[in-house]
Amino acid sequence: MIISNRLKNQHLLWRAAFGPMAENAASLDELSQKKLWALLLKSSAKEPVKIAVAQNLADGLYMGVMDAAKQNEATKAEQGRKKRQQSRDDLKSLNILWLQEMVNSEAQLREKMSLFWHGHFACRVINSFFQQELLHIIRTNALGNFGDMLKEVSKSPSMLQFLNNQQNKKGNPNENFAREVMELFTMGRGNYTENDIKEAARAFTGWGFNLQGEFVFRKNQHDTETKTILGKTGNFDGDDVLNILLDQPQTAVFITQKLYKYFVNETVDDKNLQWLSQRFYDNKYDIKKLLEDIYTSDWFYTQKNIGNKIKSPVELLAGIRRLLPLELDNDQSQLLFQKVLGQILFYPPNVAGWPGGRTWIDSSTLMVRLQIPQVLAAKESFTIRAKNDDDVNMGQMTEQQQRINKNKIYVSRGASANIDWAPVIKIFEKDKRENLLQKIADTLLQSPSSIDTKLLEKYIATDSRENFIKTAIIQLMTTPEYQLC
Repeated sequence: MIISNRLKNQHLLWRAAFGPMAENAASLDELSQKKLWALLLKSSAKEPVKIAVAQNLADGLYMGVMDAAKQNEATKAEQGRKKRQQSRDDLKSLNILWLQEMVNSEAQLREKMSLFWHGHFACRVINSFFQQELLHIIRTNALGNFGDMLKEVSKSPSMLQFLNNQQNKKGNPNENFAREVMELFTMGRGNYTENDIKEAARAFTGWGFNLQGEFVFRKNQHDTETKTILGKTGNFDGDDVLNILLDQPQTAVFITQKLYKYFVNETVDDKNLQWLSQRFYDNKYDIKKLLEDIYTSDWFYTQKNIGNKIKSPVELLAGIRRLLPLELDNDQSQLLFQKVLGQILFYPPNVAGWPGGRTWIDSSTLMVRLQIPQVLAAKESFTIRAKNDDDVNMGQMTEQQQRINKNKIYVSRGASANIDWAPVIKIFEKDKRENLLQKIADTLLQSPSSIDTKLLEKYIATDSRENFIKTAIIQLMTTPEYQLC
């Protein structure tokens, strides 16, 4: 199979971004990968503006503590319920606004890397202010230095709360935070001992946050005795532990391998991994340089690495919206799609994040994936059953609520959209009618699987060139091949 210049550029845009945008799709035939990579870097160079939706809920909590003596139990319970509901509403807003950035921002590389780190540093707390601040840390450091990001994330109230380090005190250490920092954030399972975890937990004692949501180091709760971690002995604190972990070449290997599986191929090439991870370590965890090593290499653009990745639900939704400029009748419908397809931003399934790969697809999610483009374009409603996930409600659903939710049917009446077809049709203005369907397929599909064009043409409007393009795009988006990138 001859890999065209267009296919290579689309490959780069699907892996380093959220797919081609209607306005630039036509230029992908001629643009070199080197120039396209330079454009992705340049457009993501500026520091991101914080996506802010939440007031400091911690301040509200502080006021609640101060007023507690004046309140009866019923009043306190009602205020707590209202705060939790407000936080849930804010998280929905944060979700939609970030998804909008993924679709519309010029900083595609930064937002795509932020989505990766959002899964790597998986965190699930109901405090929307904490989540908002953690997202800003990730988006700010997404293309910077991994060590800097690790340290900022580790001191974020969101992560300290999620991994119980607020309860990690001298004489009664809580090992949860130390374990996940080693297992999931840095070295990976099997590269440390249980004693390393116990000793690291002692070093993290005293790390917490105050009622205003600020990191604090409580000296009186910190274990000042000598610890031995990964063969090093000293009176270590949390910062020392993170530095020890960053000193381990295995951390560079673990992070590089995870990046490789996410952005290149789930089947890792050992030779490429060894070269990349050594460079990552030698470059002192410079994320941008690691990505450049991947995206400017010849092997990244070989056939085995193209069209082999199942799009995550967020990638699928963002990719459709980038090629089809549209205004949704109801932005909240995107939350329903995320829930049904199994990836709700800010609600990872557990501390390990979303497993990805083939787990994105089962019989029910595939059917919904194939329906989404038609629903958006034709303003149709359709009925779907969302998966029950009490974790989304932080385990606070009653048994009755769980029974109701298990059988809950959602009718997506607000998922329709108004599509601006003009820039989409413009992509194909130079293509002759006899080549048009193939060109549309080449623009939408990354998979080498061949489409039966004769079968496809039965469902495509032929009354005008414009309607031919519109219906061909929607039909191709409803194919299994479109699920791959």
